[in-house]
Amino acid sequence: MPQAVSSLSAPRAFAEPHPRSYAERNVQYWRRNLVVCVFGSFTTLVSLSMLLPFLPLYVRQLGVTSQSAVIQWSGVAFGATFLGTALTAPLWGRLADRFGRKPMLVRAAIGMAVVMSLIGMAHNVYELVALRLVAGLVGGYASASTVMVGTQAPRERAGWALGILSTGALAGNLVGPLVGGVLPDWLGIRGTFFAGGAMIGVAALLTIFLVKEEFHPASDAKAHARGASAASVRRPDYAVVAALLVTAMMVLLANMSIEPIITVYVGSLGASAGHLARVAGVVMACSALGSMLTAARLGALADRFGSWRVIIACLVLTGLAMVPQAFVTHWWQLAALRAVMGMTLAGLLPSIGKLARQSVDESRTGTLLGYLQSAQFSGQVVGPVIGGVIGVHFGLHAVFFATGALLIACGGLANWARSRAEA
Repeated sequence: MPQAVSSLSAPRAFAEPHPRSYAERNVQYWRRNLVVCVFGSFTTLVSLSMLLPFLPLYVRQLGVTSQSAVIQWSGVAFGATFLGTALTAPLWGRLADRFGRKPMLVRAAIGMAVVMSLIGMAHNVYELVALRLVAGLVGGYASASTVMVGTQAPRERAGWALGILSTGALAGNLVGPLVGGVLPDWLGIRGTFFAGGAMIGVAALLTIFLVKEEFHPASDAKAHARGASAASVRRPDYAVVAALLVTAMMVLLANMSIEPIITVYVGSLGASAGHLARVAGVVMACSALGSMLTAARLGALADRFGSWRVIIACLVLTGLAMVPQAFVTHWWQLAALRAVMGMTLAGLLPSIGKLARQSVDESRTGTLLGYLQSAQFSGQVVGPVIGGVIGVHFGLHAVFFATGALLIACGGLANWARSRAEA
């Protein structure tokens, strides 16, 4: 009889405790990591966007003389970074699932610090374009931050955390051109790139020494059926995932579709030729300013009322906010409407990131977030192309109507995905 008791009790005595998930192990670190990620995203995007005011001057300094060629090469050089990020974001997300989130942050920060400094030593426009492309290929600090914050923050706070992170990135895009308008006068154009590399270097050091992560390759790199409940291994609904990818692309497509013609449009609204570039810059910045004001709040609403509701509402409201932009008579009216559009657009990325975490198993969250980042930057590449084509063939006002219609149609797609996900 004692033998029987021993044999029955043995399995319980040697049973392994259920392993804690990645988020559970890192719950004590996510707030500090969020602060560092916000700072790092801010500094890297300041460095990437600060060249906007003087990029044509640098292209001319590198030997391009024709005005049309300067404009063309400036556009190619600026877009090259976002193309590179769109191409490699899924790869870095997959590697984050395999080797941890912190190594991807460190890789991005160091890579971008080095490449940004090398841009300041370019000898010709071809090297400039190549280095901007490499900055996108090896960089992506903001993308890596989204993966870390999106997987470490508690589920009930993920929307708010991603909203705060989005605010830091938006602030970087807003402040960058302002910094770029001042630093070249003090440091010279090449010196400005070295200063940008130094800023990213500071973010790299903070990431190395302050960011904490408890990553277990054996359990975090792949899903284990042993010891896990069937519910913990999610089979993604690829139709819902596809809807998320399309929505992520629309975030920057909506914002960037008007960029190629905004200076011309502002000029048609009566802005004086001497202040045209400055006024156009203010109008462009208003959407980022509006997004900064509401990103965290809308992320918190996603935590409270559900991400799909916030996504659908933001898509429809942003689409409606596009339409009156076609009927303005003064540039300040356009600026105000762009700010409203930014306020409604800001709720999309935090809500999408939160849904991505819920759509797949934890071991594949980084991969999906990487694809979402790729879709987002694809919108930044495709948006200006669509806006330029529509503006040339159908007129400036048609750009607003077409973009608004796309956003409302995407809202319908999101509503369908919501009903499918909740079925």
